Amino acid sequence: MVPPSPAVSEERFHQEQWRPPPGATELVLVRHGASAVAIPGRPFPFVDGQGDPPLSPEGREQARRLAERLAGEPLTGLYVSPFSRTTETAAPIAATSGLEPMLMGDLREVHTGEFEGGEFRIRVARGDPLIARLFAEERWDVIPGAEPMEAFEQRVASATAAVVADAGPGSVLVVTHGAFIAEACHQATGSRPLAFVAVDNASITRVVAVGDGRWVLRSFNDTSHLRE
Repeated sequence: MVPPSPAVSEERFHQEQWRPPPGATELVLVRHGASAVAIPGRPFPFVDGQGDPPLSPEGREQARRLAERLAGEPLTGLYVSPFSRTTETAAPIAATSGLEPMLMGDLREVHTGEFEGGEFRIRVARGDPLIARLFAEERWDVIPGAEPMEAFEQRVASATAAVVADAGPGSVLVVTHGAFIAEACHQATGSRPLAFVAVDNASITRVVAVGDGRWVLRSFNDTSHLRE
């Protein structure tokens, strides 16, 4: 009688969820909630040469929903730009998480020069030709007096690196602005300069610093917490 063949051991490899490598830092980038309406001839208050509108009632509700969405996350830090709309957005998150907001000047929005104080929003709504040129050339400094594109790129790179260095491994919340988030995603992916410019108010975007200067974009413009 022929003896039975021994069982052959099979290696099996299942698909698994991606996990950050040891020592990685996740930046949970949140755009502030909707800010007050822009009215021609009535510019917003200015802080350091940039418009500083407060949140609108809709924006305050968005901030509340953000806090509910993020309540269960193991966040280890909270970084905020020095403007009313970001600090107001961060307030309910700080209250539920117990984290103390840390103000960082370099997290501020891109400076839009002559279109500051709400004028940029008005020009976009009116279809200003200079706005069309801005998006065609993908440069914020098409606007007279705006922050030079190269300076803005360097500021965003320095700010994200500073957050990573200060926070260390883990997951931290960064409440900032639309153009800043778009630039951070551009730098993480090597995309066109303004490929990620469509960032909604109170949205969540996740980028992970995985070491050696490399970044991974995990999600972009998540607004599921704002749906009825």
